[in-house]
Amino acid sequence: MSAPLRQTHIIDNAVVRNDAPKRERLADRAFALAFRGLVYAQIWEDPVVDMAALDIQSDSRIVTIASGSCNALSYLVADPAQITAVDLNTAHIALGNLKFAALRHLPDYNALRRFFVEADNKANLAAYRQYLAPHLDDATRRYWEGRDLVGRKRIGGFANGIYKRGLLGNFIGMAHFVARLYRVDLRAILSAQSIEDQRRIFDEKIAPVFDKRFIRWLTNQPASLFGLGIPPAQFDALAGDQRMAHVLRARLEKLACDFAVSENYFAWQAFNRGYGKGLDAPLPPYLQPANYEAVRARVDRIEWRHVNFTDHLREQADASLDRYILLDAQDWMSDAQLTDLWQQITRTARSGARVLFRTAAEETLLPGRVPDAILSRWDYSEAEARSLIRADRSSIYGGLHLYRFKG
Repeated sequence: MSAPLRQTHIIDNAVVRNDAPKRERLADRAFALAFRGLVYAQIWEDPVVDMAALDIQSDSRIVTIASGSCNALSYLVADPAQITAVDLNTAHIALGNLKFAALRHLPDYNALRRFFVEADNKANLAAYRQYLAPHLDDATRRYWEGRDLVGRKRIGGFANGIYKRGLLGNFIGMAHFVARLYRVDLRAILSAQSIEDQRRIFDEKIAPVFDKRFIRWLTNQPASLFGLGIPPAQFDALAGDQRMAHVLRARLEKLACDFAVSENYFAWQAFNRGYGKGLDAPLPPYLQPANYEAVRARVDRIEWRHVNFTDHLREQADASLDRYILLDAQDWMSDAQLTDLWQQITRTARSGARVLFRTAAEETLLPGRVPDAILSRWDYSEAEARSLIRADRSSIYGGLHLYRFKG
């Protein structure tokens, strides 16, 4: 099976609900089609919260969904023994491999910062050719030197703003465009001098947009949120009993008002479409200058694999892993898929293993869907999880969930 066909098969198996009504299956297939390209140039789960939840030790063997790979690389700050980053999306695997090559082969921190923090400098193309391309595998090099749907070389994203590309980057760009139609500049929040100032700007300028009739209609269409990586199966869980416009307003309010923008790089990505370029601008741990030497020295401990999470676990020995990060992938899964996943997690878990995941809704989705014979072997740290989700600066999820293996 060719690589494109294999990716199509893997994503369709993960996303398309074959037992759903035809209309829902068609929506699932539309999302699967959108999900085959680059979705996240930056991951949208807070790695600082992750590391607090996971309590990574020097012997920890971690399996995580890669997405934009920011978190997988940031876990290296905690000095684990091994990290495997898996993903259904070949674009995400290519991005992870590019970041790996950059940490190993770019000459210094300034070059790394220009490539992934500024990410809009034409000198990055020369750096790619000189330092990175010779060290990439064929599939990764073909991806970055190939062209996207509008004919642009993908590597060119690092010369004119990689965080403005991909499904999420395009979604955020469209959000800025729609806000401007209502004479609202979303970047204004970044000029706030205090949390109180952030609150004033949000209440006066941003919040009223969500009351517009067109916005209420638009956000009620499941396809409108594909750019957030939200499949149709997750849409209803995210909305609950509320209109989607109200849910999105509340999540954006937390992002805009609960954390100082001087400390929240997720706010910069949402309101600036890229990291801040000031030397004191907030960054994910793997891009912070204080962590550069440690991350670079440990980067060989991480590998990227284009494989389904459950299938990867099937290949591992009993009691061989102890940290599992599932992002929000379980929101997509059927009961049978959840059971299969947790059978493999439980089989491969070492004593003291932890599982971390997020959900669109506030509550954990496992009880009643994963058999008690499996779930009873795990402790659910509900109070700790609720505290952690309040600290998550990305602000887009309803729930964060932490399970500990009892053995």
